Amino acid sequence: MLPRINLIYETFLFRDMMENFEDKIVEAARGWLGTKFHHQGRMKNVGVDCIGLIVGVAKELGIAVEDRNDYAREPRNGELEKALGANLSECEIAHGAVALFRIEKEPQHVGIISKYKNGLGLIHAYAQTRKVVEHSFDECWQKRLVKTFSLAGAGK
Repeated sequence: MLPRINLIYETFLFRDMMENFEDKIVEAARGWLGTKFHHQGRMKNVGVDCIGLIVGVAKELGIAVEDRNDYAREPRNGELEKALGANLSECEIAHGAVALFRIEKEPQHVGIISKYKNGLGLIHAYAQTRKVVEHSFDECWQKRLVKTFSLAGAGK
């Protein structure tokens, strides 16, 4: 009977660790708020683009992810989706998930989903605002969503 109790305990412990990990992802992403937008940037409080934000958050949390800077300002031919899929596993939309968005015809933008006010929010390095921002994950962004990925377990 003891092994069953341990399994139940470990299951709850793992779930709590994962929920806490998602909080750490969002907390780390919020640490980048206000950082200026800079295409292919990777420096907190200096300049970052949307992929740089994901890479920076992952590195802060000790997650090994492939980092490339040989991409165009507006990735084409599914490059961004392929790169994310090669490094991260798909997941449900939730607090701490990495979200992939279609801006024009192609998936070209990423951000991190957060708990924000009375719903979900989005933290991202957004060229139109020229900085990393957090705002409501509103209908406009929901329509652009392609899929979401999890940083949990990446690079292991």
